[in-house]
Amino acid sequence: MPRRRKKKTVRIIYPSAGPLPLRLAARYAGVLLVFSDASAKRHGGLAAVLFDTAESEAVISTQTVPIVGSNELELQAALFALTQAEQHFPGRPLALFSDNQDAVIRLTRTQEKGSTQDPELSQMLSERGIALLLDHATIYWIKGHSSCRGNMLADLHAAEAAS
Repeated sequence: MPRRRKKKTVRIIYPSAGPLPLRLAARYAGVLLVFSDASAKRHGGLAAVLFDTAESEAVISTQTVPIVGSNELELQAALFALTQAEQHFPGRPLALFSDNQDAVIRLTRTQEKGSTQDPELSQMLSERGIALLLDHATIYWIKGHSSCRGNMLADLHAAEAAS
């Protein structure tokens, strides 16, 4: 008798009402919420989703770039998001959310130990003029494909930019 294949379980994700799930929303009240994501299809796609307040509409920016490694593309997306935050909301305190742990670790390490730890990243920050912005940002890893509406929007727009 042939083996039966298990049915594939479809996981339904319900997005949060605000940009962040309720468990995180109070912690980041009053700061600019910045979500970044990258996607690689025919091209590389970067997306930055910015929320001035939890109740405001999202400011969405995308960019198409050449495909590079996955973690490098995610780091580019985080830097793109920081650049967009500075352009649209100059001087605002911000929290950057990324679903890529490697990008979060590199940025956090540069914050804590200084730019000499990662000269390549230091150069990228100075080229974009966001080195000081990174010093005052809160960087947070958020689980990909979770109920976070901000992350879902970033995923969607990064995929569209990569098509």
